[in-house]
Amino acid sequence: MDFKKQKSIYQQIADMLCERIVEGEWKDDDRIASVRDVAVQLGVNPNTVVRSFDHLQQAGIIYNKRGVGYFVAPDAKDLIIALQRKEFLEQELPDFRQRLSMLGLSFDDLKQYF
Repeated sequence: MDFKKQKSIYQQIADMLCERIVEGEWKDDDRIASVRDVAVQLGVNPNTVVRSFDHLQQAGIIYNKRGVGYFVAPDAKDLIIALQRKEFLEQELPDFRQRLSMLGLSFDDLKQYF
């Protein structure tokens, strides 16, 4: 995985795991890869993965069965989509609109790209 400087590594890992859930690789109540497996796969410190898992657990996207592992929470896909929509509308869209204005572009100018 190529990590970007704009976002912390643990957040990028959490985003990758969410992507897997949204794309259907993991469904509700499926067991997800272990902290150790994810760390080895991505070449990162296991503590970074633990932080990602904690973040997702606090958001209600995954849950832990003590001694068994982490699992996808029921309705995690819907929750992820709702959270990502909110983030897009509140953070990315205002920046995008500002950039369009700065460049003198309108939404009509973008139609050909959609």
